[in-house]
Amino acid sequence: MKKNLGNTPVVAPLPVLIVASYDRYGTPNAMNAAWGGQCGYHHVALNLSPNHKTTENLKHTKAFTLSIATVDTLVISDYFGLVSGHKENKIEKAGVHVSRSEFVDAPVIEEYPLTLECRVVEMREALGEMHVVGEVVNVRADDSILDAQGKVDSGKLQPISYDSVSHSYRVLGDRVGKAFKDGSGIL
Repeated sequence: MKKNLGNTPVVAPLPVLIVASYDRYGTPNAMNAAWGGQCGYHHVALNLSPNHKTTENLKHTKAFTLSIATVDTLVISDYFGLVSGHKENKIEKAGVHVSRSEFVDAPVIEEYPLTLECRVVEMREALGEMHVVGEVVNVRADDSILDAQGKVDSGKLQPISYDSVSHSYRVLGDRVGKAFKDGSGIL
């Protein structure tokens, strides 16, 4: 038997994304964004409040980095979602190390093993949110999360996701199948 639960979506997993950008003075900022993900082969999408410092920064620089939060970066990732960049310098307070992206006008937070370097290709306000689409121009990955073929291994990365029902973080689980192959038995 199934029950009706109302109109609050339950979509899982929701990646915990850390959006890093520079403000107009060149000061780096980071925020935790759960409403986003990959929306095409080379594109990512984010839904942000129009009032976020990050939204202001993206309008100014037209660039951002998107790091994937992991088990090892859970504490700093959660902190980046607790405090407004309008109120304090979160990068400084968190004590993270930042370098400038070689590809876009945005900071790379060195503590994250996987960072997507993106340029803004679309920003529009709709339904009270700012919809941002970024084109990924480079993926920067630490050797520790790569497999023997030089590709990102999610098992080594240990990305976390946001559970919007229990307001908790969960780690991505074991591999359970092979995409675009396992269903071929039905063909």
